[in-house]
Amino acid sequence: MMKITERVRGIEYAIRDVLVAAKEVEKKGKKILYFNIGDPVAYGFDTPDYVKRALFEATNKGLNGYADSQGVLPLREAVCEREKRLNGVDLAPNDVMVTSGTAEAINFLLGALIEPGDELLLPGPSYPQYLSVTKFYGGKAVTYRNIEEEGWKPDIDDLRKKISKKTRAIVLINPNNPTGAHLDEKCVKEFVDVAAEHKLLLISDEIYDQIVYDRKSVGTAAVAKDVPVLVSNGMSKIYIAPGWRIGWMYFHHTNGELNELKDALMRVARIRLSANQPCQHAAATALRGPQDHIPKFVNELKRRRDAMVKRLNEIPGLSCIMPQGAFYAFPKVAVDGKRWKDDKDFVLDLVKETGVLFVYGSGFDPTYGSNHFRTVTLPPVEMINEAMDKLDKYMRQKK
Repeated sequence: MMKITERVRGIEYAIRDVLVAAKEVEKKGKKILYFNIGDPVAYGFDTPDYVKRALFEATNKGLNGYADSQGVLPLREAVCEREKRLNGVDLAPNDVMVTSGTAEAINFLLGALIEPGDELLLPGPSYPQYLSVTKFYGGKAVTYRNIEEEGWKPDIDDLRKKISKKTRAIVLINPNNPTGAHLDEKCVKEFVDVAAEHKLLLISDEIYDQIVYDRKSVGTAAVAKDVPVLVSNGMSKIYIAPGWRIGWMYFHHTNGELNELKDALMRVARIRLSANQPCQHAAATALRGPQDHIPKFVNELKRRRDAMVKRLNEIPGLSCIMPQGAFYAFPKVAVDGKRWKDDKDFVLDLVKETGVLFVYGSGFDPTYGSNHFRTVTLPPVEMINEAMDKLDKYMRQKK
């Protein structure tokens, strides 16, 4: 028998794990309505034309070899320009590292920070990659409460209570995946203060930073001033290019406090060689080029979000807080142990009976995500209504 390591046996990623059940249902001839993956391209949105042309031009110029492991200089400079323009943050290109999407950034970062027994403080619920990668490296993901009734606002008192000698860092996801919560400057400042008080690294995941609906986004580094912060972002969401796998992280510090961490991450970056070179050059063009697709994109997302949340709140047994950012909703479902034993059972039974596929909430946190499910709000309104009609009928039959 081939021996498989223990660290991979328990790996879960609910967002894609649910596809296994959906594909089995699809094989039997049932149409599947996919509401599980946060990929704008899958729902009719497309990468801006000038960005696609830039990729073509990069390949024609012969930029098809290996890139610098830290990332090509034009993209690192463009990230600095973007942060100055949007958040008033001064960065040096040497403090920016390009990764193959933010997923690789998470893997690099936690590989450098987490040893067996260490703890990482995460929002509950949270993007599941943080949970799984922490576990992969032998650490423990500790989730701090986010208060559903208050728009999924973080409970700072609960965050403080969960800091221990084993805590290595605090993660802030703003706007949040899966809840769509968007934190204001006051709330972000509270995170900064806690991190400074306990001398902990603050990790700010800002991949949805320009997909906000009712107020301007807040950059954590802008609020942090002289408190060290590591920020991650990328091309996937705002520039509608998830398949390009281009992300970045930057080290915001005033006196070189993160230099040791940066050096460690560069060592990891070198053994994976580099991120995609032509896509990096096109990403630099995207950051420096016209940004007029963003308000159009967000306005359409808001229309679809409103349609989704309205329908969800009209269905018996469901309730949904209005998301303020990103393109997800995180409805609560009345799991009573009779109709469904838990939220995972609800999601799997729903796709089997109706063909509508969501992601079970406990996949985003067994504590604060249970009895919920995540849906993307990306699909066209016609598709949303088709799925909601099926969901409504299903819930009424299960009463």
